[in-house]
Amino acid sequence: MTVSMILAEKGRNVVTIEPGATLADAATLLADKRIGAALVLGADRRIVGIISERDIVRALAARGAAALDGPVSGTMTRNVESCNENEPICNIMERMTAGKFRHLPVIDQGRVIGIVSIGDAVKHRLQEMERESTAMRDYILTA
Repeated sequence: MTVSMILAEKGRNVVTIEPGATLADAATLLADKRIGAALVLGADRRIVGIISERDIVRALAARGAAALDGPVSGTMTRNVESCNENEPICNIMERMTAGKFRHLPVIDQGRVIGIVSIGDAVKHRLQEMERESTAMRDYILTA
């Protein structure tokens, strides 16, 4: 099972924000879209960072409410890992767990074509396990 299967089900829509937007804007965007992270794109539409709920909470803890007036670029995570759509889901789950991040942009030829979350990966893995279990039960019943 690969990342492309997740994207086929959930879609390829990616929520983005500009680096100069305020942290308050980012918080509002995440809340309105009911998501945990947004990609931060530069003028060339390439990824310059990712802003997550965790980033916002850490900024608030460190700088208080004044952090909300600062730019996303001051709080975002700059070193963004990515994957391609042919990568197995088990691989991205391992990478997310090891790196302690929950969102992974999907890149094809330098372009963002989607984003997957750890929740997306777990959901698909559970579905795969259920299909395997059902197949095994059916096999046992017919043997």
